Amino acid sequence: MFPSLFGNSALQSLEKTVEFADRRHAILASNIANMDTPGYKTRDLSVDDFQDSLKSLHESKKRIAEQSPGLRLSVLEGQDADPAMAVEHDQAVQNVYDSMRQVVYHDGSDDSVEMQVAQMSKNQSMHNIAIALMRSQFQNLKMAISESVNV
Repeated sequence: MFPSLFGNSALQSLEKTVEFADRRHAILASNIANMDTPGYKTRDLSVDDFQDSLKSLHESKKRIAEQSPGLRLSVLEGQDADPAMAVEHDQAVQNVYDSMRQVVYHDGSDDSVEMQVAQMSKNQSMHNIAIALMRSQFQNLKMAISESVNV
């Protein structure tokens, strides 16, 4: 019963977004920590790949739910609609790549602290928005359970 309450696609998407932002934050922090290391190549997680895999996962779930309404319950309970899509999504979150930019500085590094801090700030904003939306979802659920509106 509880997986169907907490396993809706909005919460799952937000949870995966928070997980992605957390992993990316650690990588960006590592980039900043190693910025002065000669020859260090910055690493990153592809935001575009993550968004594409999340979109594909939702489209897959939607397509399966439309084609066979009997499976809708299992999709809502958090089971992946298409295991291949779930694997693709997990790979998008875990694939760390060397983000070699066009310009290589005199010490062999390929990025600046300012660029990494800017990326970290964008990542933090994505994380904060996802957390705020999750909080709102849980407040709505709490309000529905308690059957009262407390502002």
